[in-house]
Amino acid sequence: FVPFGPAHGGALALVALLAPALVALVRARPRLGPAVRWALASGIVVLVAFELSVAAREGWLTWRTLLPLELCDAAMVLAVITLLAPRRAAAEIVYFWAGSGTLLAMLTPELPWNFPRWEFVVFFGLHGLVLVAALVLVFGLGLRPRPGAPWRAFGITAGWAALVGLVNLALGTNFMYLRHKPLVATPLDAMGPWPVYIGTGAVVALVLFHPLALPLRREWRAARCEA
Repeated sequence: FVPFGPAHGGALALVALLAPALVALVRARPRLGPAVRWALASGIVVLVAFELSVAAREGWLTWRTLLPLELCDAAMVLAVITLLAPRRAAAEIVYFWAGSGTLLAMLTPELPWNFPRWEFVVFFGLHGLVLVAALVLVFGLGLRPRPGAPWRAFGITAGWAALVGLVNLALGTNFMYLRHKPLVATPLDAMGPWPVYIGTGAVVALVLFHPLALPLRREWRAARCEA
């Protein structure tokens, strides 16, 4: 894998093109909204099923593989649920998780394989579809986050991390890297030793959540004025 090489750049560009195209489509033709939602949800499910089938065939499918406790995995599950049964509160969390964690994962992936390996396709396919789904839900289908959303999303993220921490303690796992950093180089290396990087990461998440709310603040101000 070559960071920001042709394959990496192409995958990012594809997502950057697909997201606004689908947003524009469902805004121009609202009756196509359900079809777009189901197509995105189906794409995520198919890619996950393919990865799990390969894991089962090659013998590396374990119970840990099936637990969607990593933030990106949780975002995928929540994205599918929200695409199939749209709810504003759920779309709000998908938007902030995808716009921060999922996007960062795509920009700095822990991926030793390059295109055309299936691992590359599945990784960027899954993460890309979740990011596209978040943008379609919020800006295409109008499930806008409510005022105070960044702080609400931060609180839910902190609560999720606390739950995952308890699971790690009980099972000896390292979901969300709460017990130690990954063995390969990641942005966590710049955030200090354990447990400092956990607090630093929380601050980074909160900082990222607020710029994601910038496109929504005009609507929030208008809503306050009308009230």
